[in-house]
Amino acid sequence: MAENGTVVTEFILMGFQLRTELQMSLFFVFLIFYLLTIGGNLGMILLIQNDPHLQTPMYFFLSHLSFLDICYSSVILPQLLKTLGTDKTIITYECCATQFFFFTLYASTECFLLAVMAYDRYVAVCNPLLYATAMTPQIRLGLVAGAYTGALVNSVIRTGCTFSLSFCKSNHVDFFFCDLPPLLKLACSETKPRELVIYLLAFLVITISISVILVSYLFIIRAILRIRTAGGKAKTFSTCASHMTAVALFFGTLIFMYLKGNMGRSLGKDKIVSVFYTAVIPMLNPMVYSFRNKEVKEALKKALNRMKVSQIQ
Repeated sequence: MAENGTVVTEFILMGFQLRTELQMSLFFVFLIFYLLTIGGNLGMILLIQNDPHLQTPMYFFLSHLSFLDICYSSVILPQLLKTLGTDKTIITYECCATQFFFFTLYASTECFLLAVMAYDRYVAVCNPLLYATAMTPQIRLGLVAGAYTGALVNSVIRTGCTFSLSFCKSNHVDFFFCDLPPLLKLACSETKPRELVIYLLAFLVITISISVILVSYLFIIRAILRIRTAGGKAKTFSTCASHMTAVALFFGTLIFMYLKGNMGRSLGKDKIVSVFYTAVIPMLNPMVYSFRNKEVKEALKKALNRMKVSQIQ
């Protein structure tokens, strides 16, 4: 229900509520972010598929990470651009729930996939002779399917808990997409039991993922310390550096957003953090894996050279 006691059939996304000229400037900034995200991640997928040297488990998982980043940003940024262009956006109750569901699905899958990628690095560094048998195509597909399945369960429960609430305080969402903290502020029914389930699930997803990542890297660090040459240590560490950067960026913002609870929060700060992990991180991931990965840089050079040759011909 809304303030007048009627059932809520739509929400109004208020966005950033800035001056018109500043809103239009942000519109073009986020449009560039979105185009770079789509171009960079799609380019990464095509590069991995077309270069024989990148047909390895690590790049198989990286292509799925790029796919998730495209989906992840596409759930949020078109809506954000619409809101910036029109000052505020009306979204139906069903569309809001759908956006919430897919946002949770892709974010949770990325958590699990980053954990899978850490395990892949552990096997590659600590058990290189068993790597081919431990990461067969069937096992890779099973790990990716497991990430999506776990995320799907989390998304169904989280969306069900959130949208089984009664909304009667207002239908004005002080945010740029349908996210949990601003929606909880509109609920007039008792939120504590559902909040407990929602935040427990968030805690489990993040904790399980981070635990796998930390344990994997503890074994990796131990293996690196056993390497006698400085060059060998640097080469082994470089294969993990890009993944460690992606993990730090992604989980740092998620922990801030979803493990703080809903008390004493500032939606203004939440908007800034949300922009970082919905718009900036998906754009940065291809750059992180390109600039800090020798194999990707070599594959990119070869692809660019082939394009130059084809243009000359």
